This record gives sequence, structure tokens and C-alpha cells, in this order.
Amino acid sequence: MANRAPGNGKNRPVKKRTPSLLRLAGRIAATAMAAVVLSLVGLQYARIVNEDVAMARSLSAAKNDITALQRRKRSEQREIRRLMDPSGAVPEIHDRLHLVAPNETIIYVKPPRQ
Repeated sequence: MANRAPGNGKNRPVKKRTPSLLRLAGRIAATAMAAVVLSLVGLQYARIVNEDVAMARSLSAAKNDITALQRRKRSEQREIRRLMDPSGAVPEIHDRLHLVAPNETIIYVKPPRQ
């Protein structure tokens, strides 16, 4: 008769319950494992986001460099076109080389001292 549930006359086995402390420990362990897995996923996600931000900054810096180089290239091409024209080359010859034609004179004016 030890196999019957108390209080009724039915012939069914008595269910053995695990102690509530053991059940609580299992739930805490499962919750801790879930927290560890979620934190590891979060750390990996944060690392990937940081790499993406670093790459975005690098890409932005490269785009800025490209823009500056294109601007410089256009400026130098304008200067080359100007110097290929004789009317643009003569002032440059006067300024940089201090050369003059036979009937020309260069007058240097010093700025006043302050």
C-alpha cells in the first residue's frame, strides 16, 4: 500500500517530488547560463560595432584625402595651363626668376615697417 497516493483509494503510484532547493538551483544555473550566453553575444556585437565605426572613420578620412588631392590636382592643372600661355608665363618669369625684357625694369617696393 505504500505505492498509493494518500487520501483516496485509487491504485496509482506516489509521485516523488524533487526538493524545491534543487529545483531552485537548477533554475538559477539555467538563468546564469542564459545570462552568460547573452553577454557573450553582446560583447561580440559591441566588438563588431566598434570595428564598423573605426572603418567608417577611416573611410571618411580617405574620402577627405581624395577630395583634397582632387582639389590640388585641379589647381595645379590651372597653373600649368596658365604657364603654358605666354601672357600668363611672363608675370611668373618676372616674379620667380627676376628676369626682364630688354626694355623693361623691375622696381621692388618693400612694405613699410610696423
